[in-house]
Amino acid sequence: MFRISTRGQYALLVMTDLAESEPGKFVPLKLLSHRRNLSVKYLEQILTQLSKNGLITGSRGNNGGYKLNKDSEDYTVGEILRAMEGDLSPRGTSEGNHLSSAGTEAFWNDFEKHVNDYVDSVTLEDIAQKNREFFGFEYCI
Repeated sequence: MFRISTRGQYALLVMTDLAESEPGKFVPLKLLSHRRNLSVKYLEQILTQLSKNGLITGSRGNNGGYKLNKDSEDYTVGEILRAMEGDLSPRGTSEGNHLSSAGTEAFWNDFEKHVNDYVDSVTLEDIAQKNREFFGFEYCI
């Protein structure tokens, strides 16, 4: 079964958090950690990977933290997930794999294309906008 790791899921969650923050402002690591109930150490690993892939910028010091490198509508979910997961192929490498026939090969190629087309069609802003729309219905007792 094709699955996105928890690191990939948390990366998308944290990127959405950054997208919902004030543009251009650094969000402190501890605040991100608290908001998403993640250990600072685990979150640092995710943020380091996102930073290495050029998706975010980190800054140290009193006003430090992390921020997006571009507008949220300029990120795709596919770009974020690939930064964490690598290739989003639903199957392993097929080198030396004799498990496919022409028909199943075509199926897997189409499936992979649909997965990639979908994640590349959804922007970070799309997700942030859905969160903003839903926010009014969230309450605690």
